[in-house]
Order: sequence, then structure tokens, then C-alpha cells
Amino acid sequence: MTYWTSKSISIVALLIGTMALGSCSVISGPKNDTFELTKIAPVKGPNSRRRQIVVTDPSAVKSLDGSNIVVRTSPSAIQYLARSQWNDNLPKLVQQNLVDAFEDSGRLGGVGKPGDGIAVDYLVSPTIRSFEIISNGTDTAVVEISVRIINDRNGVVKAQRVFQSTAAAAGVTNADFIDALDRANGKIMNDIVAWALKII
Repeated sequence: MTYWTSKSISIVALLIGTMALGSCSVISGPKNDTFELTKIAPVKGPNSRRRQIVVTDPSAVKSLDGSNIVVRTSPSAIQYLARSQWNDNLPKLVQQNLVDAFEDSGRLGGVGKPGDGIAVDYLVSPTIRSFEIISNGTDTAVVEISVRIINDRNGVVKAQRVFQSTAAAAGVTNADFIDALDRANGKIMNDIVAWALKII
């Protein structure tokens, strides 16, 4: 019969722990690069300082409702950009981008998100239809967002419009693809805010 001393048990435990750590480091692999959307320059438009708006949580299909960066390889097939991710779920980034753009315009009395507790005149309700790189020989960023402006007092849709923007990637690196998506998104943010200020 083999007897284990406390010293031998400690040595075995140390060896097992070392092996576990070694296997974890092999499994983890390289980390993803993390990217964010940049803010746009302040948009000019009609003064609506008596109006307050809330930008609702954007809806999106499952492939766009996360931090993965979508690459479309055919009309019916998508992949995710390798070793890259957004710094938050994409709908949250788009929502924050819109809130910042409306606030920076300085044309509204107040801008918020659901739950902020402000008195709301209009809801700005976005749906992300596309936010991807089209990979078909000429890599192009495509961003498409549908927006409804809803009167919060009676639920009536005051206006609705689909915005789309494209931007060619300057190269074939992940950073080039992200830059193209950022430029396409910036154009749409500008267009949405300029349009909404006229409606509100």
C-alpha cells in the first residue's frame, strides 16, 4: 500500500496546476482587435430647443445583434471578420452614435435613451438593416438603417425613411475594413440627424 505525505500531495497538486495553466494558454490563442465608431462633426439644422427626443434601442437581425463584424461573401452567405470585434454590441454603438450626434447638434431641448426619465415629444426608432463589408473583389462597406419618427403622445408615425451609404475599403487589412464601415456610418448619422431635425 502506498502512503502519501502532505509534501508529496502538494507537489502533485502543483504539477497538475501547472499543466492546467499550460493547456489554458494554448487554448486561448490570440486576442481580437477591438474597434469603435467615431463621432461625427456637429450637424446644422432647424432649432427645435422646445423638443425632447429619445433614441430607442435599435432592432437588428441576430447576425448584427452582437460585437462580431459581418463580411458578406455572397447574397446568401456571411462570415465574421477574423480576430476583430466591436467594443460593444453593434445596436448599442449605433444608438450611442445617434444620441451623441443629436446632442452635439445643439438643436434640441433634450436627448436620451429609454429609461432616462425625460419628458418625450418624439421617439427616433432605428432598425439596422445592413452593417457589413461586401467581399466580391472590391471590398465595400454597406450601412443601411431604417428610421421612424414617432409622436410619443399619440403613437403616430410622423415620418419614416431608409438611409443607405457605402464606402470603398482603401486596402485589404481589418483596419481598412473598419475605416470603411466607420465612414459609411458617419455619412448615415449625418443624414439621419439633418432629416430628423427638419421633421421634429
